[in-house]
Amino acid sequence: MSATPPLLIARENDRSALRSALAAGRVTRVRRGAYREPGTRAEDPVHTHLRAVHAQLLAPHVFSHESAAYLWGLRLWTPPTRAHVYQRSRASGQRSADIARHHGFPRSLVELDGLPTTTRVQTVVDCLMTMRPLEGLVVADSALEAGVRRADLSAYLAGVPARNGHARAGLVVELADGGAQSEWESWLRYVAARAGLPRPTTQYRVETRLGPRDVDVAWPEHGVYLEFDGQVKYRSGDRRVLFEEKRREDAIVEVLGVRPLRVVAADARDVDALVARIVGRFPSALRSAFRPRPQLPRA
Repeated sequence: MSATPPLLIARENDRSALRSALAAGRVTRVRRGAYREPGTRAEDPVHTHLRAVHAQLLAPHVFSHESAAYLWGLRLWTPPTRAHVYQRSRASGQRSADIARHHGFPRSLVELDGLPTTTRVQTVVDCLMTMRPLEGLVVADSALEAGVRRADLSAYLAGVPARNGHARAGLVVELADGGAQSEWESWLRYVAARAGLPRPTTQYRVETRLGPRDVDVAWPEHGVYLEFDGQVKYRSGDRRVLFEEKRREDAIVEVLGVRPLRVVAADARDVDALVARIVGRFPSALRSAFRPRPQLPRA
């Protein structure tokens, strides 16, 4: 495997030579004062940006929040646009718009890809305390799937001084489910939770003639089943993939006696209509009992 392309930091190099190299296309700008040489190994621009920030910050720092979530390989609702770091002292001098600084320093940290990073549990709790609930749920779902224990998140959160976002973070910890396999499946459950629906089963196992198959979100006791797919999951348009998915769905319907409700990303444009479709699948006697949760803002 080829090496990660090196970074060139302006304060460590001839600035005039760097400007000439940039104009000639021999280097590309990562952020102010940091440049990247072309290399054969492709690198995610988010990771390149974090490497540049790490190389340029002189004071001790630890990557945190969504930057740490990225380094841990946790899912995020949207890609990070800023580097989040903990630092003991407030920044002085020129501030950087692409860095979000948080005062303080973690009691423990790890090193990921050579970058100092908050522990996985602290990373999740930091995200829950600062993100919108949907964004936090995506991170928490991914963390549980990766093996983080809900009890550890709750225990860490209990040790965080109460402030704005504390109760909301606790609610998201309760809602989190390691069965979500994509950020859109987290979104689908969030929509259901916000509408006041009971907690669903994720990856509900159905024994079919083709073998065991899982349904993304289900309330089997009420005969309600949801599948998120469409343009995101099958964007390739491969006919064989679509054919196999049709076989899978038909086999599931044979067992369940009902076709799962299919949800796609475009349904996010009219969440109220989607909620009405989901609620309409429940027995009429239950529908009047559903009460929206005011703690969860619109996604």
